[in-house]
Amino acid sequence: MGTMTFGGRGGFAQVGSTDVDQARRQVDMCLDAGVNLIDTADVYSGGLAEDILGEVLRGRRDDVLVATKVRMTMGRGPNDAGLSRHHVITGCEASLRRLGTDHIDLYQVHEWDGQTPLEETLRALDLLVQSGKVRYIGASNYAAWQLMKALGTSERLGLPQFVSQQIYYSLQGREAEYELVPLAVDQGLGILVWSPLAGGLLSGKYRRGQQPPEGSRHLSDWGEPPVYDQEGVYDIIEVLVKIAGQRGVSAAQVALAYTLAKPAVTSLVIGARSDEQLADNLAAADLTLSDDERAQLDAASAPPLIYPYWHQAKTARDRLSAADLTLLAPHLK
Repeated sequence: MGTMTFGGRGGFAQVGSTDVDQARRQVDMCLDAGVNLIDTADVYSGGLAEDILGEVLRGRRDDVLVATKVRMTMGRGPNDAGLSRHHVITGCEASLRRLGTDHIDLYQVHEWDGQTPLEETLRALDLLVQSGKVRYIGASNYAAWQLMKALGTSERLGLPQFVSQQIYYSLQGREAEYELVPLAVDQGLGILVWSPLAGGLLSGKYRRGQQPPEGSRHLSDWGEPPVYDQEGVYDIIEVLVKIAGQRGVSAAQVALAYTLAKPAVTSLVIGARSDEQLADNLAAADLTLSDDERAQLDAASAPPLIYPYWHQAKTARDRLSAADLTLLAPHLK
């Protein structure tokens, strides 16, 4: 379960403004459905999302795993952002206070920091692990070379390694398949997917030639994730809507089921403005797409092979690993 909709403070009001009572209902719904991990971040509504989650989990903290993040700007001072030892440690302590807990199950660096040495960040995370404040560490929004450098640095120095990466991955944006997914398979990392519906773009309410519902964004308004090919997105949505109609489910459920079944994907981080949206999204866990349905969605959304992958598909096909095949297998037929 994702909590970016909790709070609605500042710019996050555009995402949602879930208060404590609604958050409690939604957490109850998720727990009843078998969800056991709740993801948040210190930056969501300037800490208010963590405050709300801590209140909702009071008395049942041990029923779930809690994941949060550090890296983004949390104040005006020079040390209030980034992945320095100072910000990582003070950020963790502040999150613990807001969450009302003595430990974080998965502490994730929210974004790359190219100005802080990886050794400094990883040693700070090690200190938190050794002190019992953090159980496991993960990365989010890293490029493949950055993530591999971090894993190698941890191994060289005997420090805790990232066990997961939280990335954007959906039918609308499958760029992660070039390197991040193969890396996860090769290195044994779990993938948590943020915005698997592309911010609602794949919900089925955006159709070619039709005005979006009142209060909704237009495709040209999308900045995260960006939309580079509007017609291509509409092509994907048409296939989603067709399969959804044939199966008697929502387009959102089809989109979620597609991504959930991808290699190395451990879980999708889902959040919703309403209880009804959340219930619909949760139902995707019970939907299994057929090979033909997946092939239709693959064809509508497949990214082109960029170099060196088109070359490897032609000349290295005799010696490819399981990680290589996550990208190249469809191109070898």
